[in-house]
Amino acid sequence: MRGELLLKLSALLALTMCAFAANSILNRIGVGRYGMDPMDFAATRVAAGALTLWLLVALRGRFRPHVWSGHRVAGALALSGYMIGFSLAYLTLDAGLGALILFGVLQVVIFGWAVLKGQTIPPMRWLGAVVAFVGLCVLVWPGAQPVPVGGAIAMTIAGISWAIYTLLGRGEPDALAATATNFLLCLPLVLIVLPLSDSGTPSLPGLATALLAGAATSGLGYALWYRILPHLPATLAGVAQLSVPVLTVIAGALILSEPLTMRLMLAAMLVIGGIGISLYARH
Repeated sequence: MRGELLLKLSALLALTMCAFAANSILNRIGVGRYGMDPMDFAATRVAAGALTLWLLVALRGRFRPHVWSGHRVAGALALSGYMIGFSLAYLTLDAGLGALILFGVLQVVIFGWAVLKGQTIPPMRWLGAVVAFVGLCVLVWPGAQPVPVGGAIAMTIAGISWAIYTLLGRGEPDALAATATNFLLCLPLVLIVLPLSDSGTPSLPGLATALLAGAATSGLGYALWYRILPHLPATLAGVAQLSVPVLTVIAGALILSEPLTMRLMLAAMLVIGGIGISLYARH
């Protein structure tokens, strides 16, 4: 019985990590290949995610949201920064490159927050942060194939916003309901910037990728993650997320024919290795 449970948990964990990686692939396809405006993509993704999450909360039948608390509004602001930056970045960045920047920035910002809070930082965690930061430098350093500056800045903003969202979400008593509320409050914030975009009518394939990214890989993906998270050891939960940029790089190469350069692979090893070292130090 225990073996069956472990097998089921492993399968759900793999499915969740694939969903997270698919967010980058779908965004790159919708914005980069089908020409959907990034703001349209972000708004559609948030709306579809909010609808899916609230349906799940309603089916569960228990939640009284504190919509206008300062904590909840801050979470919605951080989520909107992530959604907008993420979509804008994939105008120019490859899917795998964007995922590496996102996770590298996430690691560095959370580490920096721990330093500012005066937490005791083990030497191995210092080493992990430095290695991840070096990986980011390798990734964006000017070279024969320079990284698009606008895309890198947009993804950096997305990474900082996601780090803030992650820090705000620690200790949530009802993570699924909190995420549903954050998505709901995020929607008007994303809609506000729509008039700033120069968008026409989105194509049906572009709209389909945005709806899929919102309802399935974001909404259902997050719901599944919070469902299995209580059953995972903290170390396994952290290490599992290391697979997301790796899966994204592989999927980008196979599905989108993105190049696997030596520079990208070196940066990937440094960023993921740095995060892994930090996780080892933390646990």
